[in-house]
Amino acid sequence: VENIAYSLENVPLEDIINALRKSNIYQFIEQLSQDYETKVEMKDSFLSDSEKQRIAIAGVLLRWLKVLLFDEATSAMDSHNEQVCLFSYLSIKTSSSLINFRLYKRLLKKAQREDPSRTLLMIAHRLSTIPSCDLICVLDRGHIVESGTQTELIQQRGAYYRMLAQNNLQ
Repeated sequence: VENIAYSLENVPLEDIINALRKSNIYQFIEQLSQDYETKVEMKDSFLSDSEKQRIAIAGVLLRWLKVLLFDEATSAMDSHNEQVCLFSYLSIKTSSSLINFRLYKRLLKKAQREDPSRTLLMIAHRLSTIPSCDLICVLDRGHIVESGTQTELIQQRGAYYRMLAQNNLQ
C-alpha cells in the first residue's frame, strides 16, 4: 500500500485496490504473505521486472495525472500486461483477453478522442507500444530522422516502415 500511495494522504483502500486491478497486479499482491501490508522494496529480488513496473504504474494510475512520461515503462511486460496498463491510463474499458494489434490501435484512438486533455509521452523500442500516437518521432543515434503519424510514416517507407516490416506489424 505504501509503495502505491507514496506521498498521498488518506487514500481509501478501495482506490488502491482499483489501481492494482487496472495495472494487472492485484492477484499477485493478494498472494503475498501479508497481501497489501507486505513490505516490498522495489529492489527486492522476489519481484520480477514486470511486477515492479506494474506496481509503479498502479501508483501512477492512482494519481490520475494529466501528463505522463513512459520511458520504457512497460519494457519488462508481456503484450497483455502492457495493453492493460496503457488502456487503464487512457481509461479504456476492455476485457482481460489479449487484444490484436489492429483493435489495440482503434481502442487507443477512441480513448484519445474521449479525453484529449491527457498526454502520454512514450519512449519505446517495442513498436507495438506506439501504434496510434498523435506524433511518432523516430530517433537514430540521438537525432530525429523522421516524424509523423503512423500512417504518414508508413507512406514515407522510411526507417519506421522498415522497422514495422521487420516486426511484421503493418
